[in-house]
Amino acid sequence: MAFFCAAPYCSAARLTPPAARAFDAYIANLETRLAAQHARPETYLGILEGGVVTAAQAEEPQRPGTVHIEPVHGGTWPVNGGLMHHWRAAAFVPEASSQDMLALLRDPNHLSHYYAPEVVASRGLSAGPTTTSLIRFKKQKIVTVVLDAEFEGRSGIVGGNRGYSFSRSTHIWQVDDPGTPHEHRRPEGDDDGFLWRLNSYWSILQTSDGLLIECEAVSLTRGIPAGLGWLIAPIIESLPRESLQFTLNATKNALMAYAMKEKQNDHAN
Repeated sequence: MAFFCAAPYCSAARLTPPAARAFDAYIANLETRLAAQHARPETYLGILEGGVVTAAQAEEPQRPGTVHIEPVHGGTWPVNGGLMHHWRAAAFVPEASSQDMLALLRDPNHLSHYYAPEVVASRGLSAGPTTTSLIRFKKQKIVTVVLDAEFEGRSGIVGGNRGYSFSRSTHIWQVDDPGTPHEHRRPEGDDDGFLWRLNSYWSILQTSDGLLIECEAVSLTRGIPAGLGWLIAPIIESLPRESLQFTLNATKNALMAYAMKEKQNDHAN
């Protein structure tokens, strides 16, 4: 759901037009690749490992396991004026359904219930297959960072057993003095550079015994300040992976809760 690059004692950074263009160009290529991937059922999921399988193998008995996560193009690389980050993760959720996943994705008002403590608060600005949501994130690692982010997203079911969702950041503000009378947002792109862009893409595949879910997260942050590479580089390299793994685990737990509630309702009826 979120990724942050925390750097103590860093000077302020500014999002440059070349960095923004690099992100937009990368996203255009990624979305083209995902459209081609989703057009063929046998390649609907990108990760192939252990309990996470191709669509052709999906009807074989699945076993729940840990989240599988991997870097894309090395995970992190420099662009002119910043750093790009791309990670992908997948998991199998027994007894969950694609409708459960859509219900979760289309319920921005309750994200803090499932994704705490990283999501502090959230609310939907529009509802339905196309949603607009405002989310407050909080991440603590050496320093505490609070961000307000607005996203536009869309989700749906295609081909009966396959689903998708995308979420594109439209605004991200760093928040100073959160929760106090002095709380205020810094100007977009003129802050500490913890997070300037964040897009997430879900691929969903229904099987006979559960749901395969996969998420690709792409973000743009500031680069590593001169002289602080020994301190900052390990944080930058670990946080995208940690945040995506947290998101997958939280999503699995939410889907299992949905499935359990449905089973209890069936028994009650």
